[in-house]
Amino acid sequence: TRDDDFIEHLFSATNHNYLLFFTEQGKCFWIRVFELPEGSKNSKGRPIQNMINIPPGDKIKAFVNLKDINDTEYINNNFIILCTKKGVIKKTSLLAYSKPRSNGINAITIREGDELLEARLTNGSCEMLLALRSGKAIRFPEKGVRPMGRNASGVKAITLANEADEVVSMICVSAEDQQDILVVSEKGFGKRSALEDYRITNRGGKGVKTLNITEKTGKLIAMIDVSDAYDLMIINKSGLTIRQPVAALRIMGRATQGVKLINLKNSDTIAAVAKVMALSEEELLEENQEETNNENPENEVDSSLE
Repeated sequence: TRDDDFIEHLFSATNHNYLLFFTEQGKCFWIRVFELPEGSKNSKGRPIQNMINIPPGDKIKAFVNLKDINDTEYINNNFIILCTKKGVIKKTSLLAYSKPRSNGINAITIREGDELLEARLTNGSCEMLLALRSGKAIRFPEKGVRPMGRNASGVKAITLANEADEVVSMICVSAEDQQDILVVSEKGFGKRSALEDYRITNRGGKGVKTLNITEKTGKLIAMIDVSDAYDLMIINKSGLTIRQPVAALRIMGRATQGVKLINLKNSDTIAAVAKVMALSEEELLEENQEETNNENPENEVDSSLE
């Protein structure tokens, strides 16, 4: 990866799989996996924006990996769910995305002052969790959102606390998932809670408290589904990135303030949070060795002297 970058998503795909990319303004673009340039394990890759016709000023917000859009049973029994920052949710049959176009298509009509936040592939029987900056979250069955055409703008998923409030995350879970819910605030506080603590309600409600928001914690910035198999990547606005194991966080009540995940200096705040697969013992040793070399550059041999 490039400096100050890290791998957030790792998945297997065949050459004939399709990747759907969704942009901030609600457009969808396709790429076949074989169209991506093949690289070595250590190569840095290419920007996705250079491979699809994204309009100027727009940017990629989400992606979905599709197995086979020529499989009738697959495209008729799966759905794409989209969510915007202003709490609008939309469900569309995968059939509507089964005819790729090089210039992309409209996936959702974005209302004025809004933008796309997340996209998820579902099987029609999942549950959706959405979290607000104001510290509230809602959980409702996917069946509460009827399928719509691509050009529809969607329906209300959650009621915002005020005009400045917005959705920060959307999670898709199923009954078989053994995941916990992790929430993080902008001033470095976080909390891991059991999924069962979030009761199932109807779509469009105000939600329940997911973090006790105070001046000390700052606003909520992320909600992600986690387990002990993951690490947490935290990126500050100052550019600092830290990694810590999810296993080190104990499960707490839903309405508590949480614990401090990172010490922030002065007016620094958290910019983004992501989950990544936990490092193996070998990878931990390699990472520690790299950090030691970076801290002690005098141990390195100057190639000009050789």
